[in-house]
Amino acid sequence: MKAIGYKQALPISDTHALEEIELPKPSAQGRDLLVKIEAISVNPVDTKIRRGVQPDEGQYRVLGWDATGVVESVGQQVSLFKPGDKVWYSGALNRPGANAEYQLVDERVTAKMPESLNFAEAAALPLTSVTAWELMFHRLNLPTTSSGKLLIIGAAGGVGSIMIQLAKRLTQLEVIATASRPETKDWVRALGADYVIDHSKPLADELKAIGFDNVDYVTSLTNTDDHLPSIVDIIAPQGKLGVIDDPEKLDIMPFKRKSISIHWELMFTRTLFETDDMIEQHKILTSIAKMVDDGELKSTVADNFGAINAANLVKAHALLESGKARGKIVLSGF
Repeated sequence: MKAIGYKQALPISDTHALEEIELPKPSAQGRDLLVKIEAISVNPVDTKIRRGVQPDEGQYRVLGWDATGVVESVGQQVSLFKPGDKVWYSGALNRPGANAEYQLVDERVTAKMPESLNFAEAAALPLTSVTAWELMFHRLNLPTTSSGKLLIIGAAGGVGSIMIQLAKRLTQLEVIATASRPETKDWVRALGADYVIDHSKPLADELKAIGFDNVDYVTSLTNTDDHLPSIVDIIAPQGKLGVIDDPEKLDIMPFKRKSISIHWELMFTRTLFETDDMIEQHKILTSIAKMVDDGELKSTVADNFGAINAANLVKAHALLESGKARGKIVLSGF
């Protein structure tokens, strides 16, 4: 089968950063589905692993943790799906990714994709939807009756784009989104943010300009290192902070005086450790699909780069690494 992988951890400018390769077609066993990939999207995790994780000697690593496709065959223990089902998922970090014609994925982290979206539109949503949902409802433990103010730092990215929508549909929170460019500010407003402030300026001053001294909840989706001192200042006593990125240092001592709780979210934790509640991701994606089909959520596709090949994936990685992406980048078909 066709696939795109890398043999060395290299800068995206290197001609061997991502290469088109041929790999054996896998077969489904146990609770696995064999999915014929129709569309994928690209996430920051792809670029982080490509730059920083060296594959085993002589082996290629296949990236990609957002996919839509059609179930071709199922393992003996599969009970949730059958061949021909259209599915979506973000898979597992410790298994080969979706940048290939076929992929194995556990049924417990897979769901039937929304009927109202095509494959490319749907591919934009799985990883970011699971991340946003888990961060808000499983880590911060926000009930649907939550009120107060939620600040989303880096709101124009993939996770922020769906988090804005989920917060507005499923809670009573006022959503303050950060964005620094005219196009990203317009993007988050269109998704439903109540207020937009500029994260390239002091956050305390930006909040005061819209009439607030502090916020109850902060989700820091990018550049947490840079914003941590400001977060200490603006988060309300007994507030909650959720983090998804990879700060080099995270000194939480300044939060003690305010009794702030800190929450990490990695949507791959359940699959990495095969936790007893892996099925939660099937449930989340099923709920998201219904909300999409009911018109409550919309796809966060910002760019469609065309066919799934090395050249287009290089373009996608480069855009993500530039820090100028908004929403999600999708590719479809081989």
